[in-house]
Amino acid sequence: MIHSLRTGGFLSVTALWIVSSVVFPGCGSDIATGEVQVDSTRKAMMSATEFEVLLSDSGRLQARLTGPKVYRYSGEDSWLEFPDGFRVEMFDSVQQLETTIRAEYGRRDDPSRIMEARKNVVVRNELKNEQLNTEILIWDDNKHTIHTDEPVKITTPGKILFGDGLVSNESFTNYTILRPRGEMSIKKDSI
Repeated sequence: MIHSLRTGGFLSVTALWIVSSVVFPGCGSDIATGEVQVDSTRKAMMSATEFEVLLSDSGRLQARLTGPKVYRYSGEDSWLEFPDGFRVEMFDSVQQLETTIRAEYGRRDDPSRIMEARKNVVVRNELKNEQLNTEILIWDDNKHTIHTDEPVKITTPGKILFGDGLVSNESFTNYTILRPRGEMSIKKDSI
């Protein structure tokens, strides 16, 4: 597995490992998800601007993480913060862009391997041309899932779905709206 990093600011080899752990973590235990707490009194150990992290395996690109700024906070409860947003692109086995996730703010808790995206969160399944819009999204790297309890809007080629709450695999190819709302069409013979 190869990690590559490009950045417009100062970044050490240690920072490469830290930033790459956002998208490309090692093995970990199954930890319950929860809201990521922010401690605004701590100072960032290091930072990078205009960064790009690539993950490849056997010469095949698997994911790309980009953003304008990332901060690394250390300690037992270490975390990464993306105060000006981020974008993740995930690729399938033939290196075709499968899924993108972007938000105006992100925070990844290192010990739990949970990432929280906030503010104008957009998840796109590029292969199915489907898009999820919400304000908060939790990405559980242990379970390879994304979920939210917030209102969601899913746009597909044929319809727009609304609801409160959603669970999905991380590539947004198999999802369930927890509390759907709005008008829905059903086939007459399915009742």
